[in-house]
Amino acid sequence: MIRVAVNGARGRMGTEVVGAVTDAVDLKLVATTDLGDDLASAIRDHRADVVVDFTVADAALANLEAILSAGAAAVVGTSGFDAAAVARARELCAQHERPALVAPNFAVASVLLARFAAETARYLPHVELLEAHHDAKTDAPSGTALKVAADIAGARVEVPSAPEGESVPGVRGGVVQGVRVHAMRVPGLLARMECLFGGPGDTLTLRHDTLTRASFMPGVLLAIRHVQERTGLTYGLEHLL
Repeated sequence: MIRVAVNGARGRMGTEVVGAVTDAVDLKLVATTDLGDDLASAIRDHRADVVVDFTVADAALANLEAILSAGAAAVVGTSGFDAAAVARARELCAQHERPALVAPNFAVASVLLARFAAETARYLPHVELLEAHHDAKTDAPSGTALKVAADIAGARVEVPSAPEGESVPGVRGGVVQGVRVHAMRVPGLLARMECLFGGPGDTLTLRHDTLTRASFMPGVLLAIRHVQERTGLTYGLEHLL
């Protein structure tokens, strides 16, 4: 039985994780915390094996250090981890000799999209990313878009040129590791990730839509069950599939 604590338990994702852990027969929910609570004390007092953190980007690294220093493994779903944050997370895991998994997206279908996008980029290097989320999401681009862009950048063998002229500043989006990314925030939407590839005379679109937060729970539970088997930092759920 894995003893699990959920940090950010009063948020939208945290509430969903609490329910999923409670329903899992091989997991035991031992603590719920949120911003302002003493996370490290809760971990020690309740002897948590794994802590799931869904809070805010500004607190993510401090939370990770608190989790690892208190003797637990971490599963982090907080969005907004850039390359520098991932590198710092890796240092913290090494320093405390504890494992952690940081995933920009826990939906299995989203992980598959990233895998397919990297494979496609080997043959169709012309690509632009469009990510869209609800208007309460504070970071842009999303962690998922950053991860997909990095996967594409690592897979393609050339960075093709594209028109950069703008009559309205910013209308062409931003550039992440050579990949053009456009971010939208719209009420009523949960999450969408789209990759538009172009070739000579045709296009290929890969798109993943998140309809409910329940779609993340199989991935979160998978991470909880296997993070303690890992060494150091694991970045991305694909390493457990």
